Amino acid sequence: MRNYDFIAIGGGSGGVASARRAAEYGARALVVEAARLGGTCVNVGCVPKKVMWYAANLAQAMRDAPGYGFTVGSTHFDWPTLKARRDAYVLRLNGIYASMLDKAGVDVVRGFARFVDAHTIEVDGERFSAPHIVIATGGRPEVPDTPGAEFGIDSDGFFALETQPRRVAVVGAGYIAVELAGVLNALGSTVHMLVRGPHLLRPFDAMLRDELGAQMREDGVDLRFGTRVEAVTRQADGSLRVACDGGGVLEVDALVWATGRRANTDRLRLEAAGLSADARGMVATDAFQNTGVDGIYAIGDITGRAELTPVAIAAGRRLAARLFLGQKDSKLDYDTIPTVVFSHPPIGTVGLTEEEARACHEQVKVYGTRFTGMYHALTEHRPRTSMKLICAGADERIVGAHVIGEGADEMLQGFAVAVKMGARKRDFDDTIAIHPTSAEEFVTLR
Repeated sequence: MRNYDFIAIGGGSGGVASARRAAEYGARALVVEAARLGGTCVNVGCVPKKVMWYAANLAQAMRDAPGYGFTVGSTHFDWPTLKARRDAYVLRLNGIYASMLDKAGVDVVRGFARFVDAHTIEVDGERFSAPHIVIATGGRPEVPDTPGAEFGIDSDGFFALETQPRRVAVVGAGYIAVELAGVLNALGSTVHMLVRGPHLLRPFDAMLRDELGAQMREDGVDLRFGTRVEAVTRQADGSLRVACDGGGVLEVDALVWATGRRANTDRLRLEAAGLSADARGMVATDAFQNTGVDGIYAIGDITGRAELTPVAIAAGRRLAARLFLGQKDSKLDYDTIPTVVFSHPPIGTVGLTEEEARACHEQVKVYGTRFTGMYHALTEHRPRTSMKLICAGADERIVGAHVIGEGADEMLQGFAVAVKMGARKRDFDDTIAIHPTSAEEFVTLR
């Protein structure tokens, strides 16, 4: 038996962040990870996705170049080259994570952890104990129980593609679905999006999801709402036949399931520690990341709250400060968390949607605008930028800020600080605009 002060089950963003901080505060810490360090974000999520998004933007920039007087000759995009360079970058990040843990004095054990009791885990026959154990095992893609579903791939499989599929069906309506569909479309694939419901990005403000749907259609994505996949079959030539309800049939080279994720908790033997999970594998926690068992905590995607990398990191760091730095009130505030969707065009959002604001505030005023950004004044491709500020109360405190368009991903961070601090509309009005930018519209809305 090897004894520690703190054990993180999972070497992703949350587990690594919490263990490093625990070690910094004097604790003897251990990280247990069966796969590559960095978790979903580094290996099959944020990082490789953003690389693909940059590639897609370069493809669009070359199409925009003639509007600025450039004569663009014949170009060729080589998917295997991009994949090789992307994978090499991810491999370097794996090494950086290992180095960070080593420098922090955090031990790393490779393998799957299973609970023996509330303070003991077992990894490949070896036991480790600690008074404080955090579960940070993240999630994995979920594939529906559809006949022939195994012929498709999930988002992890997308990053394993060795060649670019020319015809693709993406099933889903969430941020993973719209991001992958946008990348594939911009890189030249024919993309069909099959959406069971009436719109994209269900939890987002209606302005964002409607604008995105309209722009994706204008960019050539075949967007089909109210469509359910009934069966998938592989044909003799290797292509897939996708049968949809209502008799619709598609023939594609690849089908991507982006229909949800579930928590990686089913192999942990939670019951041995006195814990349980819900139907999706999620572990319930209180505001301080405590589970129902003293000394066991949960952070990140397995808690079912704000499944975002920076959230897992922030929650893990605050947990370590509470346990080992004496900050007994240290916890993450889950309100007003900003997020970005790397769609085409990108989306930035923080705070309440208009619908949510009207449900919880008596007095709501909405300011909005829709325009063509200056970059696209000379291009034939002319996506629109839309912005919305949602204000509540007589003093017009900003409770929501939403933007879709060129640069939305970068501009939102600063505005999120203002919203988090409780800025009023007059504070935005009193801020001098930076001209000419799209961001200036946020401080000139009337």
